[in-house]
Amino acid sequence: MDHARSTISKIFNGEPRSYTRFNLTQNMEGENSQVEMKLSSDMDEEVGGNGVGEDHNHAKEPYVVHRPAGRTPKSVCFMVATILLIFIISYLIGYLSHRKKELAPPSCSRSTFEESITQSSVKMEADPLMDWNDVKRLLDEKMSASSFESAFSEFASESHQAGSAGDTVLAKQVMGRFKEYGMYTWTDEHYVKLVDPPASGSNKVTFKGSDLGTLRGYLAYSKTGTAKGAVLHGNYGQMDDLRKLQDKNIALDGRVLLVRSGKISFAEKVANAAKLNASAVLIYPADDRRIGGSTQLFGHVHLGSGDPYTPGFPSFNHTQFPPVQSSGLPSILAQTITVNMATTIMREIEGKSTPTGWGVVGKLGDNDDMVTVEVNNVLAEKLIVNVFGVIKGFVDPDRFVVMGAQRDAWGPGFASSTVGTSVLVELARTISDMVKNDGFKPRRSIVFASWSAGEYGSVGATEWLEGYLSSLNMKAFSYINLDGVVTGFPTFKASASPLMNTLIQRTLQEVSTLSDSGTLYSAVPGLNWEAAVMEPLRLNDPAYPFITFSGIPSVSFRFTTEGEEYPFLGTLDDTRDKLYGATSNQVAKLAVSAGQFAGKIALRLVHDHLLRLDVEKYTRQIRTHVFAINSKIKTVQSMQPQLLPKSLSVQWLMSATGSYSRAASSLATEIDNSNLEDAELCRNINDRIMSVERDFLSPYVSPRETPFRHILVGSGSHTLKALSDHLDALQIDHSGANADLFRIQFALATWTIQGCANSLAGEVWSTDNMI
Repeated sequence: MDHARSTISKIFNGEPRSYTRFNLTQNMEGENSQVEMKLSSDMDEEVGGNGVGEDHNHAKEPYVVHRPAGRTPKSVCFMVATILLIFIISYLIGYLSHRKKELAPPSCSRSTFEESITQSSVKMEADPLMDWNDVKRLLDEKMSASSFESAFSEFASESHQAGSAGDTVLAKQVMGRFKEYGMYTWTDEHYVKLVDPPASGSNKVTFKGSDLGTLRGYLAYSKTGTAKGAVLHGNYGQMDDLRKLQDKNIALDGRVLLVRSGKISFAEKVANAAKLNASAVLIYPADDRRIGGSTQLFGHVHLGSGDPYTPGFPSFNHTQFPPVQSSGLPSILAQTITVNMATTIMREIEGKSTPTGWGVVGKLGDNDDMVTVEVNNVLAEKLIVNVFGVIKGFVDPDRFVVMGAQRDAWGPGFASSTVGTSVLVELARTISDMVKNDGFKPRRSIVFASWSAGEYGSVGATEWLEGYLSSLNMKAFSYINLDGVVTGFPTFKASASPLMNTLIQRTLQEVSTLSDSGTLYSAVPGLNWEAAVMEPLRLNDPAYPFITFSGIPSVSFRFTTEGEEYPFLGTLDDTRDKLYGATSNQVAKLAVSAGQFAGKIALRLVHDHLLRLDVEKYTRQIRTHVFAINSKIKTVQSMQPQLLPKSLSVQWLMSATGSYSRAASSLATEIDNSNLEDAELCRNINDRIMSVERDFLSPYVSPRETPFRHILVGSGSHTLKALSDHLDALQIDHSGANADLFRIQFALATWTIQGCANSLAGEVWSTDNMI
């Protein structure tokens, strides 16, 4: 009643943000008039606007017909009836507002992410549910190989390096498509530091005084200058490879390490060499069977993602920070060379034989095999543009899944960027058409993102994450990466947050193989699908910063050839012909399957009442780490009792693990017993599910110094894996081990897990805190 009285008072007092408007219009005969009566609340005016996101589903305004105004008994009765009607309507408004506030989707009048997505206003409409089988059928029907062939032709480009004119042209093409599909669009601009080859001449490598030839390829963010040292073959540059060299009593100090591409990222190879005091690293293509002897390699060696000169914060032009560098920038020189150049070196070096099992037969290199490396790359500030389009949800429009693909490439980049961009745009076309013409109403929003500067280490995507971190980890519930989704045939591989594993399994059961002889799931060899399909998340995976920096559950996937990597990524030979040859001319059909897989994951996440993210999947992973830590602590306490006293117990870590397990199981039981028609309850449960990934980000480390803060899949001394490795070092009393530091990290990791369990439990009185 108080709300009703307030509403009536505002109506008659004529307050500007809550008013009654009468519009008298005489009809053609001049006898009767229509009285248009519109009640408008503060909220209506806020939401109404002229923006693109304006809600057009409001109830029709009531019309009342009466005779011309006059002080007759009949007109007086009509006025009384009108006032009574206003009172009744006001009472109903107050009653309904108290029971359930209905907010309309935000009007977006400016091209900003905050205004278009993250506003808190939500329109709670009637259940928009379409049968899931109909959703799948529509998606499958609307995607075809012929449409992908057209998309390939539209988005193929010989030159579209990040920040170039070609990159801008493609950005406009993607934006044009999004607008054509009726999507709300916006852009996100960043001024970032990228690396170009030398302005004049080229980088240079000499072996025993002889120039090895012209170098067009280069490694962005390498240290510049000149380094000289004896060459030493390091296989793939993994730490296991380098330890085998140490086992042969070969020191790496001052050596120039010669390594093959593959297995780990370029950045990890260089970081490993730097740890052992090498002076420089030379990287050559590993697959000399399929790749040309003169093929040049391109890449980056920043052990991180984003602009390394604005670590942890966005590269907006209006942000003025003092000069700072990422801790992931290398301290030594790095350069790529061709297969022919590497062969010249390996043919002439001496020294000990390569270890058995390396796959490289020959010598490792002697102290007289001198190499000089000169790197003169140029650091340049460039403007990059990310392009976005959104299909807004009808129930929770401020909650969204993001699908993204990089737009740039070192050269043609057909596999690295063209296919992914085509899948992104085709999914936007398909789902937009389902909404406009088939009556599909997603509960939540779908954001389509075209990133720039992906080749430099997911720079565009990471800058976006840094710019909107506080909003994204509360609003975005998943990221689907579309980079490199077709690199071979017929094996399917994926890497993802454990929260998404169950959804991935179910989606594989809903996508047919190219021959229609079964599903992708039925084609998986063996009985353990996870062992056959799932791969660990790696630093160079574009989904990696979404999980480890922002706490957003993410997935990357690809069709590939079993046991082989596509050798042309990061080269100027990444062309349409090369990829068609690697897939038996089935790129378009594989792109359809990739689109169906990504599309069905996204649609499932915006279709169901509850998010299909399995919080119980993390329980096993945590227990695996805890078991290893427990065993190693006992070993150290036995072998090095002066380092870890007997009083140090894993009881509290186990207790935190148990708390998380119980919270996850309790939530599963709560879901089974919940009324899915209760929108507020569903939103509460979904928020708790979304919090899991975010709460595994350690709050005790700096995003600038340690950006990948996830304690389970991140990197740094705060992770559970780092705790286990630290115990290995303590066990042998390694000089770099620090028992006090370990105990601090151990305590902080324990409380991070407990904090995640507390958040998952829900209300503060529901927490299971035994620590």
